[in-house]
This record gives sequence, structure tokens and C-alpha cells, in this order.
Amino acid sequence: MSYQALYRVWRPQTFLDVVGQEHVTKTLQNALLQQKISHAYLFSGPRGTGKTSAAKILAKAINCERAPVSEPCNECAACRGITNGTIPDVLEFDAASNSRVEEMRDVLDKVKFAPTAVNYKVYIIDEVHMLSISAFNALLKTLEEPPKHVIFILATTEPHKIPLTIISRCQRFDFRRITAGSIVNRMKLIVDETGVACDDRALQMIARAAEGGMRDALSLLDQAISYSQDRVTVEDALTVTGSVSQGFLNEIGKAFQDKNVAAGLEALEELLFHGKDPARFIEDLILFYRDMLLYKTAPNLEESLERVMLDDEFRTLAESMPTEQIFELIEFLNKTQQDMRWTNHPRIFLEVAIVKLCQLEMQNAQPVQSGNVEQLLSRIEQLETELRNIKANGVATAHAEPAQQQQRPAQRSSRNVFQAAVGKINEVLKHATKQDLNQIKSNWGEMRSSLMKSHAALLNETEPVAASQAAFILKFKHEMLCQMAMSRHDFLEAVTAALNKLTGKRFEMLGVPEEQWVTIREDYINSHQAEDGENESSPAQDEEPHIAEAKKLFGAEFVEIID
Repeated sequence: MSYQALYRVWRPQTFLDVVGQEHVTKTLQNALLQQKISHAYLFSGPRGTGKTSAAKILAKAINCERAPVSEPCNECAACRGITNGTIPDVLEFDAASNSRVEEMRDVLDKVKFAPTAVNYKVYIIDEVHMLSISAFNALLKTLEEPPKHVIFILATTEPHKIPLTIISRCQRFDFRRITAGSIVNRMKLIVDETGVACDDRALQMIARAAEGGMRDALSLLDQAISYSQDRVTVEDALTVTGSVSQGFLNEIGKAFQDKNVAAGLEALEELLFHGKDPARFIEDLILFYRDMLLYKTAPNLEESLERVMLDDEFRTLAESMPTEQIFELIEFLNKTQQDMRWTNHPRIFLEVAIVKLCQLEMQNAQPVQSGNVEQLLSRIEQLETELRNIKANGVATAHAEPAQQQQRPAQRSSRNVFQAAVGKINEVLKHATKQDLNQIKSNWGEMRSSLMKSHAALLNETEPVAASQAAFILKFKHEMLCQMAMSRHDFLEAVTAALNKLTGKRFEMLGVPEEQWVTIREDYINSHQAEDGENESSPAQDEEPHIAEAKKLFGAEFVEIID
């Protein structure tokens, strides 16, 4: 085949051609000039960022006939032979297909022989993390005591899989993802040299889809050139990369803003009909609103926009959308993206997300009428009055309790925060005894062992803190675990039945997160101290003798009782 892919034709031949890795190339060039060459190097980083290319360039620079040089000349016999792969002293070894210890030993057996054509033997081991443990052990011995004429260059995309004993014997260089701007500049150079007509916007779309890999970008560019007619356009780039056009994203955004569920679903149907990936679409939509947020909050950072072009339609849509709604949209879309990763039906999640976003904005974007403001002020005054009554009487009025019950479900649905049953907990505290609590605690371990593993797991990092004859309070360290446990009826019934079997009593379990428990307990103690202050009497009848004696010796105001 006479044709070669662009990434092969334009593979870097000098350190200057390695794009976006100046922190690596500058260090290697200085080491070459100062003749401070290490016996082993480790190049790690994402795919397509120049690791293997840099390794071959380093091998040429070390063996160049004009050494010491910072760049290989690519003209001498050594440089041309290493480029063509005809010099046996520079061996490129693929660990992905030769991972067994026998193949590694076969290579290492030849390390002791001196080079025949150049000054140094260079072993480039690609994807070194694929070697087996035995192969790593064989390599380790050679790295410990390498011959003076041998240099190892290890390349990997997953350095965490390499033993630390190997890493500690290498000079490590971490290759970064290449920025979209650097990829675009490199592709502009290539299309200018090859004479291909290409829109700048198309190159930007390809660079973003490459996700920091130059090889991926050149492969997509090669594909776009083959797909296009006379010129690579934005539509060609969108088709090749699978991205969504901005006009389509503007259409979806307008459907969200107009609360038009039908228009949003029709646009999604058209998108999927043309073979677009739902996961790619949700990513493009997140980036679209991310760019909108940047445009609204920092208009001078136009070069930071990744996904959008600042056309009139986008500007109009951005100016008419409040920043708070953009925050909500990004948060909701991000959650939808996470859910779509673990389902076999991402289209359904996408359709549900579009419907919810339209309804969510319809609820949040309703204009505030003067009548609504008056109702809101009236409601605030009513709540303030009820709050004063609660503080004065120490307990909630009969009218405040239903209001609290009505507001609690709405608060949970909007903020997703678990609210403990304060009234029931206070009732348990009022009748709580140490004997009942000890009875729960003494049977707690046996009760947990009798539960299913899924039920017992919900009781991790929990502690019974108070108990009466009819119920007990269970403190959860994490609020999310508390909410999960208290919403499962099978779990509550299993715990109740297990305790009933052990104690002969049917206790009701009341869950409370640790943060809320501290507040509830303090409020309860403060309210009872206020009641005790009104009728100054002797210590309570059930007060323990040593506590009463301490109060008598030091004064009640200096004694703090900690349970």
C-alpha cells in the first residue's frame, strides 16, 4: 500500500516536533548536551501523547554520529537506520504481546553483548505494565546492574501497575494531555503542507474530540479528509467525531427555556435517528452550558470556550437564562450522565431528563406576581408567630405540628435531606431509662449477627443512644445511610423482629443522623433545665448519689453531666 496514515507520516522525528511536552523534551535535551544519560527511563502518560516517539528520538540523539547534540540530525547512517528500523541495536519490544518471562529472558540474554552498529544498545519496551510478575523480576535484575552500553526506555499508559522496585530505578517523565490549541496548531501545519482545505472550526471540533491525544486527532483528521468532498467543513467534523452541531444544541436549549417538552423530544428523536450516541450528546450538552456559564460570568475568556461559537442565537439564549438555572441544569445533566453509565437503556434516561428539565425550569422560572409576594409575607408572619409560641411553651402548638408534617416531604424532595422525627425522639427521651438502653446494647451484637448481610451492613457505624419501654433511638454517623435505612420497611421489620426474639419486647426504632442528634439532645436538655429552674427543688429522685454529692460539694452550676 502506497498510502500511509497521517499519524505515521507526521510522526515526530525531533524533540521540537513533540507537541505539548516541553517539560520532558527540555530536560532530555539538557541531559544530552551535558552527557548525563541515565541507564533507564520511564515515560508514562495517556495514549497518543508522544511517549514512543520521544523514546525513538532519544535513541537517535544518543547514537547520533554528531553527538553530543540536543536534536538528532536525521541525516547520518545511525539516525536513518534507527528511523527505518534496520539497526538491531535499537530494539522496540511490545510487552502487550510478549508478556511471558521466557520472551523477556530471551531479550535480556543479549544485553551483555556489545552493540555492533552504534554506541549504545537501546531497549524500548512499550506498554511495560503488561509484563507478568516473573518478567518484571527478570527485568529488575538487569536494571540493578546494567552494562554501560545499555539504555532501557519503558513506556506505559498505566504506571500504577508497575512494581515500585522498577519505578525507583528509572528516571520518570509524565507526559500530559495535549491542549486543544496545540493540537489545532499542529493540524494546521499538516493541512497547509498537504494542501488540504479545512475550516478552522472543523479543526477545533476534531481537537476537542481527540481528548488530548495527537494520534487520535490525526486519525480523525484523516477520516474527515476522506469523508469530505473538496473542503473539510464543520459538518464533516461533526459526522466523523459523532458530536452534535451547535444549532441542534441551541434548539434543545430553547426548548428548555420555553418549557416545550414536545420540541425537546422531537429534537432528541432526530438526533438519535441520525445515529448520534446518547452518551456523547449528554457530554456535549454539559459542555454547552459550561461555555454558557463562562460567557455570562467571564465574557473576556472567549478562548476558554470549548464547545460553542458566539453566534447571535447563542448570545440571545445565554442572556435570557439566569445563572442559577445554568447551575441547576449542569448539576442535573451531570447526575443523568452518571446514571446513563450503569444502564442498558441510556435513551430512556435521556428522554426522562429532557422532560424533567423542561418541567424543572417551568417551576423555577415562574415570574413572581404581587399577589404571590403578599401571600409569602403573610406566611412568613404566621410562621414567626408559631415559632414564638414554640419558644414560649416549650412544645409545638397543635397547629404547628401539621404544618411541620406538610412541609417536611417538600423539604426532603427539594433538598434531599433526612429529617428525624423530633417529636417521637423527645417522647422517648422523656421516658428513657438506662436499664432499657443496656438491654438493647447487650443484645445488639447478637441481633446484628442474625440479620441478613444487606441489613447488617446498614447498621455499620451506628449506636443506640437512648431507649424506653416502647422504642429506642439509633444514631447514624452518616445522614445518607440513615435515610437509606429508615426508608426500607423490610429492614425496620427485620431489626424489630430480631430484638423481639431476644428481649421479648417489640421496640420501635427511630433513626437520627449524628449531627441532628446533638442538636435534638441539647434542645431537650435545655428545655428540661428551664422547667427545673422554675421549681427549685432538690435533685430528681432518680439522680445517682455521686452526682448529687458532686453538686453539693462544688455547686450545681459547676457540674456538667456527660452521658
